[in-house]
This record gives sequence, structure tokens and C-alpha cells, in this order.
Amino acid sequence: MVDIKINSEICKGCELCIDVCPKSVLALGEEMNAKGHHFVVAEKQEDCVGCKSCAVMCPEAAIQLYK
Repeated sequence: MVDIKINSEICKGCELCIDVCPKSVLALGEEMNAKGHHFVVAEKQEDCVGCKSCAVMCPEAAIQLYK
């Protein structure tokens, strides 16, 4: 299983990672960070295949994957 770590404090909620995820693992959360942005959450982490598309696409480098 892949462990997805999203740094909610630097995520700006641009949704680029959501768009590139082939398994629809990520979604925009309802909570806001200190900067007032809704941040991305891993809703279906168990479906992640570890392709790292989300981490590569993130302009803030807010996503890391661990196996």
C-alpha cells in the first residue's frame, strides 16, 4: 500500500493533482489551511497505485508518496 502525505499548509488547492490522478484518489477537502485555501485530501488512499503523477504535477511540492 502507498502512503500519501499532503502538506496541507502549503497546498493551494489548485486541483492539478486531482486532474492527473488515474484512480481518482484525491479530492478537494472542506477544511481550510492557515492561508485560507481548501487543501487536497486523499479520499481513497487504498486505491493509490503509486504512479506519483500527483507529486510530479504539484507546483508547491506538497505531495509525497511512500511505499
